[in-house]
Amino acid sequence: LEAILGRPRLGRYHLLHRIGIGGMGEVFLARAEGIEGIDLHRLCVIKTIRTSLASDSRFVQRFLTEARVVASLSHGNIVPVYDVGKVDTVFFIAMEYVAGKDLGKILGRASAEGRRLPLPIALFIAKELANGLAYAHRANVQGLGGLVHRDVSPDNALVSYEGEVKLIDFGIAKAGRRLSV
Repeated sequence: LEAILGRPRLGRYHLLHRIGIGGMGEVFLARAEGIEGIDLHRLCVIKTIRTSLASDSRFVQRFLTEARVVASLSHGNIVPVYDVGKVDTVFFIAMEYVAGKDLGKILGRASAEGRRLPLPIALFIAKELANGLAYAHRANVQGLGGLVHRDVSPDNALVSYEGEVKLIDFGIAKAGRRLSV
């Protein structure tokens, strides 16, 4: 992004560092700023389309459809969207930063230590994820009917240090009978 924008910023977001990169996008930890550079002291996550794909209209449409889908969801077990936008040629989704670990890392560490996740904790996480998925399935996303996540995996389940469980990445979700993303 810095090569495109000439600075580690994306509109009102100061990009702190890249968290990850995937087939379609990049994810950054960022800090939101208010008017006149007022620091809101709010960390967030910025998801962008990879610069190499930003000129491909199919990828842009998939990204924008994902943004529409996730922006329409409001549930305690789904990471909320704060903002969707475009700065220069960069499309982005700004989402809540969940201070914690993804379930894949938690399970990996437990396995490396020869342990299992305690059953009450495993059941709690499963229940919370099921609550988020049930909400998404009941939601009438863009008039298309219920949403099916289609990529429920440990890497897409965040567990905060406070014990919250939140689902992320609706990038290949299906709504109703039509593919939405």
